[in-house]
Amino acid sequence: MFTQITIRNVCDKDMPAIQAIYALQVTHGVSSWEELPPSLEQMIQRQKTITQDGYPYIVAVRGDQVLGYAYASAYRTRPAYRYTVENSIYLAESAQRMGLGQKLLSQLIIQCTQEGFRQMIAVVGDSENHMSIDFHKKMGFEEVGVIKSIGYKFERWLDSVMLQLTLGEGDTSPPKKRPL
Repeated sequence: MFTQITIRNVCDKDMPAIQAIYALQVTHGVSSWEELPPSLEQMIQRQKTITQDGYPYIVAVRGDQVLGYAYASAYRTRPAYRYTVENSIYLAESAQRMGLGQKLLSQLIIQCTQEGFRQMIAVVGDSENHMSIDFHKKMGFEEVGVIKSIGYKFERWLDSVMLQLTLGEGDTSPPKKRPL
């Protein structure tokens, strides 16, 4: 369906559309537990930090239209976690349920594996978010835990669902050294 879709690294001109996609999720969804959408300047700074730290940040575009984006970032900041990433994927409303998330996550997995990361974690906001949980399972992730009632948004308690995907050799061999 998306024959004219390009998946590429993010660039500055993508950021207004990315901010708009994310703002909609902040104000109406549970994938983000922020309560106020970050400004464009904040989103630009976040993107710069992620890419400067050596993590992939990609977009799906049709022509000049950003349809979705995905990135990997540090799962935790302590040095021993440096071989593990957390993924984030957001799609424009018009691009949902059309296979675009699969294309983005597949490319993100490839890039993270090439960079030497060994585990990818998906932190799904709310155990009722079946679409995201099922999507990650379809992509090979295994559910590894649920933290009950850890967030409160939209006048209700939310769970956090953790899913994990092994990248490359996983834990079967020592990793190549990554900078601290």
